Formats: sequence, C-alpha cells, structure tokens
Amino acid sequence: MDRLAGQISASHGRLHAASEPFARHQIAVGDGHTLYVEECGNPRGRPVLVLHGGPGGGCSPFMRRFFDPAHFRVVLFDQRGCGRSTPTASVQANTTTHLIADIALIRAQLGIDRWLLFGGSWGATLALAYAEAYPDHVTGLVLRGVFLGMREELDWFYGGGAARFFPDLWARFQEPIPEAERHDMIAAYHTRLFDSDLGRQARFAQPWLMWENALAGLQSHPVSHAPADYARAFARLENHYFSHGCFLDEGQLLRDRPRIEHLPAIIVQGRYDMVCPPASAHRLAQGWDRAELRLVPASGHALSEPRITAELAAVMDSIRDEDRSRKPPACPPPCSRSFCWPASPPPRPG
Repeated sequence: MDRLAGQISASHGRLHAASEPFARHQIAVGDGHTLYVEECGNPRGRPVLVLHGGPGGGCSPFMRRFFDPAHFRVVLFDQRGCGRSTPTASVQANTTTHLIADIALIRAQLGIDRWLLFGGSWGATLALAYAEAYPDHVTGLVLRGVFLGMREELDWFYGGGAARFFPDLWARFQEPIPEAERHDMIAAYHTRLFDSDLGRQARFAQPWLMWENALAGLQSHPVSHAPADYARAFARLENHYFSHGCFLDEGQLLRDRPRIEHLPAIIVQGRYDMVCPPASAHRLAQGWDRAELRLVPASGHALSEPRITAELAAVMDSIRDEDRSRKPPACPPPCSRSFCWPASPPPRPG
C-alpha cells in the first residue's frame, strides 16, 4: 500500500538536494525476473536499503532525498514486476518469499554485510519480513505508515471501514463491479485485473489505483487518471499479494518480532492515516523496548505529506549526526545511542 509515486512533490525544504546514482545495476534473480537496482550517495557510506510501497509502487528519485549523500550509501530497487524491473506486471514467481530472497541476493552482490532498512507502507511490511528472516544483516529499521499484512487491515480498506469516511469515493470504487460481487472487492477486481484482455485489465486498474491514491494524503488532490502501464502493474501486483494474504501467515510479523527486538526502530506514523491506520503501528511498537513510535499530527499516509516528509528527513539526519559524533571505530560498550553502527558485525551463530 502506498500512494502513486508520480504525485509526490519535491518542494519540501528539509530534504537533501537531488542527486544521481553513482551506479545502476540490472540483476537477474531467476524465474525470468531482472531487477533494476541503483546506488546513490557515498560509495563508502553507511548502507541503507530503501523499500518502496505497493506492492508495485516502484522507486522514484524523490526517495533518494531523505539521505545525506555525503554520509549514506543508499540502495534502491524496483521489486519484481514493477518500475524498471522486468517483466512488467508479472506475478509469476512473485511472492514475499521471493522478494526476501531478492534482497539477500542484492546485498551479497553489492558486498554489503549489514544495512539499515527504510520502508513505508508495503515497504514497512517487507522490511519487517526481511529483518525477521535475516536479523544479523540488519542494523535497524526506519518505518512509515505500518502495514502488517493482516486480514483486519485489508478488511478496513477494502471491506467498508475506510468507506465510512469517504462514501463518495467508495461508491466510485464499487461502481464498475456488479452489486452481487461487491461483498469481496479484492476478489471482484482480481477477476478483471487478471482477465486475458489487456484492455480490460487496464480499465479496472485505474479505479483500483485511484481509490488508494485518493485516501493517501490528508489534504490531497488526487488525479483522476494514471499512466496505463504504471496503473496496470501497480493494481495487478497489489491485488495479487492481497488476494494471497501478502504470502504471510496471519499475524506472522508480530509473532516473529522477538527475532528483531534487539534492533533499534523508529516508526513514523500519520495520526490520520486512512490507508494504514495507526493501530498497526501502535501494536507493532508495544513491548518493543528499542522501538520508538512517532505519531505525526495532521498527517495521513503518503510519503509526500509535509510533516511525514519532515519527520523522516529529521530521523535520517539524526542517525547521521549520531554516527558522526561517536569516536571511531565504534562506541565503547555499552552504547546508549539508538542507531549505533559497529565497525564490524558481531559473530554469527555457528
């Protein structure tokens, strides 16, 4: 889940200047998929992996600007089936398990041992899933607009919960679907988004995307149309994942949280997020001593919300400042800094 990348504004004063990648890669990950990967900032800097939303949202140049390019080595990639990765809109061999394996492969190919994870919405879901699978390769998490991939969250957004606040937009989302099928909007759209007729797929991709896009910002002015290829990829991938419970056991990310509770986390959450309500972020943070939940007032879901943007930029700048303030090569134990980055990783079991 995440807002249409093309609608993000680059006017926020707290962001770093736009920069170009110092390296671009096309990485074959098997099953016919090739991923677009880019590296930005300082090649010798602190590694950060950026995980985009959706599934299917893809990365944008805007996402590079949360990181001081003199300090961070920022890795961004388009997940299977979207953005500049190929084949576009493909759901073959496209599950959460596949994406976790892709991240592990990217890390190994780039020669990175441990990295900080930065992800929002579905990107937060994937960050948690990867961290729980490979906690020894993660230094910490910065999450935004938490989505845990649970049935109750999907029911909220596609089963009438959010519709109580936006009945006019919900009616527009339901309009293309026969009344007899409206009890399960994910299934109804799935039938059409995976029709053999590409034109029919494209027609139903637009209202799927626009329902989410319209609710992403607290004071947003959503467009009524998106580029057809983008909309088709986004809608098919998102619907594919949601039709399969995000390929997670129900409650898995909370169940496996003990695997990452030694890691620091900062969770930035819009107080009035209608796509991923704050209850999930609050639930994730409860009992996680090293997690800090920051509820941002007068803000919704989108990365482009001004206060969300400012808070995330401030978080990354504070991590940079903590890194710079400590005496090399690392803080003497015990270190109280929330995102201390040791010069070498701790020994792994076995």
